[in-house]
Amino acid sequence: MRPIRLDMAGFTVFRDETSVDFTDADYFALVGPTGSGKSTVLDAITFALYGTVPRWGGSRGIGNALAPSATEARVRLVFESAGDRYVATRVVRRDGRGNVKTAGAGLQLMPPGFDVSKLDTGMDLDDLGEVLAGTPAEMDRAVLDAVGLPFEQFTSCVVLPQGQFADFLHAKPATRQQILVNLLGLHVYEEVQTRASGRAQTAEGKLAVVDQNLAALADATDEAVEAAEQHVARMRELTVAVEAAVPGLRAKRAAEAEAASARDALDAEARLLSSVRTPAGSVETAGVTAAARATAAQTADEVRAAEEKEEKLRGELAAAGDAGSLSLMLDRHAELEKLVGQADWFAGEVSVADVEHKDAAASAEIAHSAHLGATQLLEQARLDYTEAQRIDRAAALRAHLAAGDHCPVCEQTVTTVPPVPEESAVRAAETSGKAARAAAEIAEKAWQQRDAVARKLESNLERKRAQHEHHLTRLAEARAAVAESPGVDALRRQLAEIDRFQKQLDRAGAAVRAARSANRQAQAAVIAAEDRQRSAWREFDTVRDQVARFSPPPADRDDLAGAWALLVEWAAGLAAERAAARDEAEGTVASAHRTTVAALQEIAALFTTAGVAVPASDESSLIRAAAITAERSEAALQRLVDRRTQAHELAEQRMTLQREMRVAKSLAGHLRANNFERWLLEEALDLLVDGASRILRELTGGQYDLIHDKGEFFVIDHHDAGLRRGVRTLSGGETFQASLALALALSEQLAGMSTTAASLESIVLDEGFGTLDAATLDVVAATLENLAARGDRMVGVVTHVNALAERVPVRFEVHKDARTAHVARVGL
Repeated sequence: MRPIRLDMAGFTVFRDETSVDFTDADYFALVGPTGSGKSTVLDAITFALYGTVPRWGGSRGIGNALAPSATEARVRLVFESAGDRYVATRVVRRDGRGNVKTAGAGLQLMPPGFDVSKLDTGMDLDDLGEVLAGTPAEMDRAVLDAVGLPFEQFTSCVVLPQGQFADFLHAKPATRQQILVNLLGLHVYEEVQTRASGRAQTAEGKLAVVDQNLAALADATDEAVEAAEQHVARMRELTVAVEAAVPGLRAKRAAEAEAASARDALDAEARLLSSVRTPAGSVETAGVTAAARATAAQTADEVRAAEEKEEKLRGELAAAGDAGSLSLMLDRHAELEKLVGQADWFAGEVSVADVEHKDAAASAEIAHSAHLGATQLLEQARLDYTEAQRIDRAAALRAHLAAGDHCPVCEQTVTTVPPVPEESAVRAAETSGKAARAAAEIAEKAWQQRDAVARKLESNLERKRAQHEHHLTRLAEARAAVAESPGVDALRRQLAEIDRFQKQLDRAGAAVRAARSANRQAQAAVIAAEDRQRSAWREFDTVRDQVARFSPPPADRDDLAGAWALLVEWAAGLAAERAAARDEAEGTVASAHRTTVAALQEIAALFTTAGVAVPASDESSLIRAAAITAERSEAALQRLVDRRTQAHELAEQRMTLQREMRVAKSLAGHLRANNFERWLLEEALDLLVDGASRILRELTGGQYDLIHDKGEFFVIDHHDAGLRRGVRTLSGGETFQASLALALALSEQLAGMSTTAASLESIVLDEGFGTLDAATLDVVAATLENLAARGDRMVGVVTHVNALAERVPVRFEVHKDARTAHVARVGL
C-alpha cells in the first residue's frame, strides 16, 4: 500500500480542509512541534482504510475523529496497491443528541490514468471509479482484498504508530505466527487441507446418496422392461379397435339427436303459440286518449281568455300614468315646504354672525393701535439707550482728563473738565427700555389674540352666507320643479287609481299562469295516453312478430281489441295441431335411443376385455381414453427404460466418487501429518531474523545480532562476550534499533516471501528517534536513505529531530494555530 493523496476536513486538529500530496515523495518526513498534528496525518490514513486508529482504543473511540465543536469529519485517501489505484472515504457525523456515528464509507477502484488533481473540483464519489464498497461492513472486506492486510498487521508493518513500534518484536509467538501466516499467505495450505477434508466428506456423502438412489432403482430390470413392452402392444390394439367402432356409434347418436330435435321443435312451437294472450288494459287505451285530448282543448281556450283580459288591464294601467313620476312630484312638494320653513332661520344666522364679526374687528383695530404706540415707545427707548452709551463713554474719559490735556476725541486742549455724573445713563436707559419692551410684548399679544378672534368670526360669517345662498338656490329649484304640478291632492288621487289598476293586473296575471299550468298538465296527459296507445300496438306487433313464421292473419290498425281477438283465436288452433304431432315424434326418439345403447355396450366390452376401466360414453372420450391408456403405457415403458439407464449411470458415478474420496482423504492426511505450514513458517522466520540481524549489526556498530528460539526473540551482545539476552531487557534506544531492524527486514523480504497480493510498498515510522545518540541517529538515517534509494517502496518518518529531518529530501511541515492545523510541503 502506497499513499498518493490525503484529504481531511474536521478531522481532530485539522478543522479546515487540508490536503497532503504524497506524489513522488519516495522518502519524506513529517516534522513539526510536539502536539502540532504530525501523528494525526498517519491516523487519518489508518482511519480512512480501517475506520479506527490504534490510540483511540477501538471503534468506541470514533468520537475522537471530530474536531472540537465540529459536527462532521471527512477523510479521503487515494492509494496504490499491487499496481491498482484506489480511493477510500470515511464520513463521521454528530447527531442532535450528541452521538457520533459513521455516516458514510466507500472504496472505489479508480480508472487507469485518473488525474488526482481533479479531486480539487469537488467531484461526486460516483465519478471516481468503480464502487467496491459502500458501507462500513463492505469496507472491511474490500480494504482487506485491496491492501492484503487486516488492521492489526497494517499497524505493525506499514504505519507504525506511537507506542506500538515494538509490537512485532515483543509479540507472543502465537500472535507473531499469525501475522506471518497472513503476510505470507501460508494459510493457503491450511485451506488446501481443509478443502481436501471437505471434499472427502462431500464425496462420502454423495456416495451414500448414490447408494440410496441405486436401492430405489432396484425394480428397473430387463424383465420389467420386456413386460412393459407387451402391455404397450395390447393398449395399441385396443386403440385401433375403439377408433374403428366409434364412427358407427356416432351415426346412431346423430339419428337419435335428430329425432329428439324434431320433437323439441314441436314442443317449442306449441309453447310459443299457447303464450299468445290479450294484455290487460289494451281495450281501454283508445278511450283514455280521446278524453285527454278533449281536456287539453278546453284548457287551451281558458288560457286564451285569461291572456286577453290581462292585456286589456295592462293598457288601462299604461293610460293612467307613471306612478314613479307622480311619486317624485309629491316628494318635490314636500321638499319645497321644508325649504320655505328654513329660509328665515338661515337669514337670522347670517345677521348674528355679521354683528359678531364687526364687534371683533373693532376690538382688533383698537388693540392694533395700542400695539403701534407701544412699538414707538420701544423704538424711542432704544434710541435713548444708544445716547446713554455715548454719554457714559464721554463720562468715562473725564476720569482721566485734567485742565490743559488734549482731548482724545477732538484733539483740542481741555480748559475745564465737567464733573462726572453720579449715576450711569446706560443703567437708567436699560430700566426704561425693559419697561417699554414688556409693554410692547403685552400689546402685541393682545392684538394677535383679538385679530385671531376676528378672523375666525369672519370665516364663520362667510360659511353662514354660503349656506344661506345654497338654501336660496335649492328653494328656487324646488319652486321651478312644481310650477306645472296639478297639486298635491290631484297627484294622490292619480296614484290611488294606478294602484287599483296594478292590483287588478296582478290578479289577471295569476289567472293566466294558472290556466297555462292546467293546459301543460292536460298536454302531458295527452302525450302519456298516446304513448300508452303506441306501446299497446308495439306489444301487439312484438307478439305477432314472434309467430310471424306461422303466417298470422292481417290486423285492423284502427281496432286494437279486434286485432288481439283474431290473433289469439288463430294461435290456439295451431297450438292444438302441434301437440298432436309431438306424441308421434316421441315414439321415434325412443326407438333411436335403444339402438345407440346397444352400440355403446359393444365398445365397452372392448375396454373390459383389455382390462381397462370403461370411460365416459361420448365418442371423443372413448377414443381419447384408449389413446391416453396407450400413451400412459408407453410413458411407463419409457420411465422404466430411463430408470434402467439411470441405474447404470449411478453405478459408474459410484466408482468415480469412491476414487475421489480415497484421493482427498490421502491429501488431507499428508498435509496434517507433515506439519507443512509449520515448516514454512519456521523457514520464513529464519529468513526474517537473518535479514533483521544484518540490519541490527549495522545500526549497533556490530554489537548485536538477532536470533530466535522456539518463537522467542533474543539478541547476542558481542560487546559482552556473546551474551544472549531477551529482547525485553534492551534499553529504549536498543529496543528501537531492534524493532526498526525487524520492520525494515519484513519490508525488504515480504515481497519475495509472500504468496498473496499483500506487499509492503511503504513503511512509516512514528517514534523513537529522539532517544538515539548522534552516532546511532546517523546510522539510522543512512539506513533509511539506502532503503529509500532502492525506489521500490515509500519510506516515511515522523520526527521533531532536526538532524534527521534535514537529511530527508521531502518534508511536510505541520504547525497549528488557535483554530486548526496546517501542512506545507517543503523540498522536491
